[in-house]
Amino acid sequence: MAIFRKVTPEELNKLGSNTMAERIGIEITEVGPDYLKGRMPVDSGTVQPYGILHGGASAALAETLGSIAGVLAINPEKEYCVGLEINANHVRSVKSGYVYGKASPLHLGRKTQVWEIRIEDGEGHLVCISRLTLAVIIGTPESIR
Repeated sequence: MAIFRKVTPEELNKLGSNTMAERIGIEITEVGPDYLKGRMPVDSGTVQPYGILHGGASAALAETLGSIAGVLAINPEKEYCVGLEINANHVRSVKSGYVYGKASPLHLGRKTQVWEIRIEDGEGHLVCISRLTLAVIIGTPESIR
């Protein structure tokens, strides 16, 4: 079942210019009918002092994917989404390469959305499982600036 507006990964990556996502190398790789995929490098910008993927970087990937997915599931002329809560369980370490995330909806309500974000390594092993809750707010982002 298609819940997303039609948009390409290239369009979404352009919107990420000059953001934290761009600075740490997050890129959107696929927009499905009801999921969003992206990847992030495991490099000097995303590791912690032990040389493994920083949990905060995983959370940033999860929140980026879930937030973008949330916006694709609403009418952006009338509403926008902001994060309310995120949790992340880090179950495997990664030292290099890329990690790949997939955001899928668990709940799409009028006032809240809940997204599950699975982050895996290049071999398909689960690295992090995250749940993101978004608030759906009537208005436009410009109204909060």
